[in-house]
Amino acid sequence: MTRITRWDPVRDMITMRQAVDRMLDEAFARGSESRGTGAWLLPMDAYITDTAIVIRADVPGLSADEIDITLEGDTLAIRGEIKRDEAENRKYVLLERPTGRFERTLNINTPIDHDKVEANFKDGVLTLVLPKAEAVKPRQITVKSS
Repeated sequence: MTRITRWDPVRDMITMRQAVDRMLDEAFARGSESRGTGAWLLPMDAYITDTAIVIRADVPGLSADEIDITLEGDTLAIRGEIKRDEAENRKYVLLERPTGRFERTLNINTPIDHDKVEANFKDGVLTLVLPKAEAVKPRQITVKSS
């Protein structure tokens, strides 16, 4: 028996959106996109406080001196390389952890106090604290009555 369903453009648009979201997740969220440099895109989290921008990125298996961080003007670049253990006669049945060169470049659209930037590395997690310049920090203004 043939089943007839009414065409619903909203349902079809949602399905298309889910397909595009899945495609973008596979390309960018997992760091498989190379951006034309041969390096994979380092996934990271960023949040803003009243006084700073904080960025966190997982870089397991590296030491602090194997990570290159550059802040030039309003451009932040993080680069490095995660090397794979190249043992002979190893037949992988599952190979998901990213290896090779990684890089991430961000444009920070908030003025940063370059002299107070901090980078901490603990348990494979890189944390960057980019303090906002004094001019953009919120400040309390008292109202005087006359």
